[in-house]
Amino acid sequence: MAIQKQQEKPAATDYLKFIIPSLLGIILFIVPFQYQDTFTIPVAILAGIVQDLLGDSIPYIMTGLIAITGIISIFTVFVKPAFITKSPFLSGLFYVSPVWVVTRILGMIFSIMTLFKLGPSAIWSDATGGTLLFDLIPVLFSVFLFAGLFLPLLLDFGLLELFGALLTKVMRPLFRLPGRSSVDAIASWLGDGTVGVLLTNKQYEEGYYTKREAAIIGTTFSVVSITFTVVILAQMGLENMFAQFYFTILLAGFVAAIITPRIPPLSRKSDTYYEGTTQKADETIPSNVSRFQWGMEQAVVQAKKSEGVSKVVKGGMQNVLDMWLGVVPVVMAIGTIALLIAEYTPTFKYLGAPFVPILALLQVPEAVAASETMVIGFADMFLPTIIGADIENDLTRFVIAGVSITQLIYMSEVGGLLLGSKLPVSFLDLVIIFLQRTLITLPIIVGMAYLFF
Repeated sequence: MAIQKQQEKPAATDYLKFIIPSLLGIILFIVPFQYQDTFTIPVAILAGIVQDLLGDSIPYIMTGLIAITGIISIFTVFVKPAFITKSPFLSGLFYVSPVWVVTRILGMIFSIMTLFKLGPSAIWSDATGGTLLFDLIPVLFSVFLFAGLFLPLLLDFGLLELFGALLTKVMRPLFRLPGRSSVDAIASWLGDGTVGVLLTNKQYEEGYYTKREAAIIGTTFSVVSITFTVVILAQMGLENMFAQFYFTILLAGFVAAIITPRIPPLSRKSDTYYEGTTQKADETIPSNVSRFQWGMEQAVVQAKKSEGVSKVVKGGMQNVLDMWLGVVPVVMAIGTIALLIAEYTPTFKYLGAPFVPILALLQVPEAVAASETMVIGFADMFLPTIIGADIENDLTRFVIAGVSITQLIYMSEVGGLLLGSKLPVSFLDLVIIFLQRTLITLPIIVGMAYLFF
């Protein structure tokens, strides 16, 4: 009976159960549409609509949620209530290590001070806490809402199984990653880096990626969206260079994605799985079937296993709460500290000094001024373009803009998200990877800039 059941061909409804949700997921997360004179993905469009509707109330909502997270985390660590500790979801959300409790408390304090302009202005100014609470967190609030709700369309209905079979021969030799990670990469490149982190974190927790694979994907492919690239170019006064610029960051990002997984710290991450999970995906393909045929078979099997609409909605809401309550407080805490250091200390200026001879060797004009932008991007990706916008030389501004994007790790968003997620990367890892990406991509971007100017 078991053999007979295994040989049964899937019905047309089984294929539809794979095709319809997966197609919706691709449309929502990957396919860019023109909206208000720009190209962006539907999830970002929906997020923007919600942001416009709620407007100035979002900082109040998120401050309330950050405060709730901090208070419940303190209560859980000291009281250990059974209704939280016995719930896998609630315990994962609130029963965290002392380091994360302190981080959440700092996030709560910073958000309250910023919202009501309490205490030293250094904390709540527009250049520090204000940037996070009033500019970044409203975006995260709305993006996480729709990304979390609709993420099961990409995860649970077979799309990753199909891509896994089709692209393993590309992703494994180039990036040392499973084929299914290509969806994470595409969602980041065409959509948003925060979506990529959310997608990768979920896959890692469920046992589809090893620690090494998850760390590589999270720190290599969680890039900024096409839309934000346009914003960066506008800030630098180089809007007419979009095609040349985007080709340059694609090339530099591709090279960095090949090199960084092969050197420490990423190369030294273990090939073990998240606590208590075992390997979920086997990429071995039988010799008697094609990759596409095998991918379709696995996709349909996965789609048939997916639970009803109510379970999908429940899982989506848990994703949303996990990001709102687990990640945003970390972004507020770490991001504020990083921006304080950038704004009120010469730390990043000193850290950028070693880049003066490198930039001079590469014959980048205004090397001293440009050097100050090379490391400050670790605090926030937009800071290099704010500082570099006053530089007169177009080639130098092109280089600064390109490096700021390909560095990838910045604490006010992606860096904070990575540290707030379950992904196996430490703060020191992020510092090292940031510097590696800077040194790898800088000469490529300079070389391309000399072709265009």
